[in-house]
Amino acid sequence: MDAARARKLADRIQQVVAEMLERRIKDPRLGFVTVTDAKITADLSDATVFYTVFGSEAERSGTAAALESAKGIIRSEVGRQTGLRHTPTLSFVHDPLPDSARHLDDLLAVAKARDEEIAKRAEGAEFAGDADPYRFDDELDGEADEQDEDETSDRAGHRTT
Repeated sequence: MDAARARKLADRIQQVVAEMLERRIKDPRLGFVTVTDAKITADLSDATVFYTVFGSEAERSGTAAALESAKGIIRSEVGRQTGLRHTPTLSFVHDPLPDSARHLDDLLAVAKARDEEIAKRAEGAEFAGDADPYRFDDELDGEADEQDEDETSDRAGHRTT
């Protein structure tokens, strides 16, 4: 099967499911649901719909039960609106991506706070040695001349200062 066609069909399934949940499914267990993605197999026989639920764990489990009970109605509507000969079976999976993103945001906030703390400590800090600890060629030439002037040797090669 053409990958572009499968992707378009997955996008259409995502739209149909989102519309169904918004307008036609009136289950009180259904929480504030967002359909985030849909994937379909290459043979178009199985579709996985990813969703997120705003709320507590109890609302999440209630929404999962509501989606499971409404699966047949949603599948019928998907088949009617897509015009496929064989409507794909639907499975609903809670999308862990927003939870992972929230965790990453928390970690980034902690890292930013630590960076700010280190920056505050570094404001009044000075280098332990010279500001520029590297030696340059012109400095080395001047020091070599000074050492030559300070050191003299006698005829036997002994150094005298």
